[in-house]
Amino acid sequence: MSLSVHIRKQVGSFALNVHFDTEDAVTGLLGASGCGKSMTLQCIAGVLRPDAGRIILDGQPLFDSARGIDLPPQQRGVGLLFQQYALFPHMTVRQNILCGLRRFRDKAERERRLHALCQTLALSGLEDHRPAQLSGGQAQRAALARMLAAEPRLLLLDEPFSALDSHLRDRLQPQLLSLLRSYGRQALLVTHSRDEAYRLCSRLCVMEHGCITRCGDTRAVFSDPRTESAARLTGCKNIFCAVKAAPHTVRLPSLGLCLTTSRPVPDTLCAVGLHAHAFDPSQPHNRFPVHWVERVEEPFETILLFRSAGQDPHAPPLWWRVPRDRLPHPLPEALGIDPQDILLLTNDPKEVSL
Repeated sequence: MSLSVHIRKQVGSFALNVHFDTEDAVTGLLGASGCGKSMTLQCIAGVLRPDAGRIILDGQPLFDSARGIDLPPQQRGVGLLFQQYALFPHMTVRQNILCGLRRFRDKAERERRLHALCQTLALSGLEDHRPAQLSGGQAQRAALARMLAAEPRLLLLDEPFSALDSHLRDRLQPQLLSLLRSYGRQALLVTHSRDEAYRLCSRLCVMEHGCITRCGDTRAVFSDPRTESAARLTGCKNIFCAVKAAPHTVRLPSLGLCLTTSRPVPDTLCAVGLHAHAFDPSQPHNRFPVHWVERVEEPFETILLFRSAGQDPHAPPLWWRVPRDRLPHPLPEALGIDPQDILLLTNDPKEVSL
């Protein structure tokens, strides 16, 4: 299955300008609130009409401004799951799911499919409950069942875990991934959680201010985000302005450091990212003396805040995350960074896609 989205839409002062292609089972749209993720889903579903561009699903145009094509939502073969699930509150679980089975005229066939969906999504025994009687996880599964009943070719999931507590969210995420695989449907998942994106998505598009600033294999995006916004969204804690000093050397003025890189430094370099797990007291490359500032305990890790010896006093301290059972005693006087762990960040749109 394939999805190609190349659209533009202006809403007031906000401009959506989205371009991506994917054939992956689960593609993520990762970005902060207000960056245009949900609007992108609504354009694909036909809830909103783009000003220009095209949307093609499995070779079929859903929207093409140049050809005058704009299929209504019910003809697109797309299912949209909203953040709050949007179950009909006056209907039972059974009645909600049957809404997605209306095209089947045979009552026995509707009942068979209803039963199968309830079993698959662990809703058996809840068929006569109304949405107000359901837990967050049950409501999510009921909304998924209603959407899957219509057998959409593409599932659009808009922050499906945002209303759940962390324990339930962690339990339901692998269930959803297993469900998507078993149904063989392609999904586009909107999220602002980097952990959720990493766990569920094989391909990831990072969005900022209505545009996709980085797109590629999820693990590749995390290991090489390429832009400052993508680095922050994927969890990089140490980002500093940098300039190119040589083909494989960067200078970080606020840290008073020059670092050697494994990747060629682009001329458009604007910053460098250093993951909090990248520092190593035994690493011989890019070593520099440090001054320890603060220690923050987490359940399974310790965060050590430190400064380089030549760091600008107004620059923020750096983060080093260390598993609690690997915390060195005493703390080292110097740290090193492997050249391949230096993240080279640019805002040149020509360099951000795979």
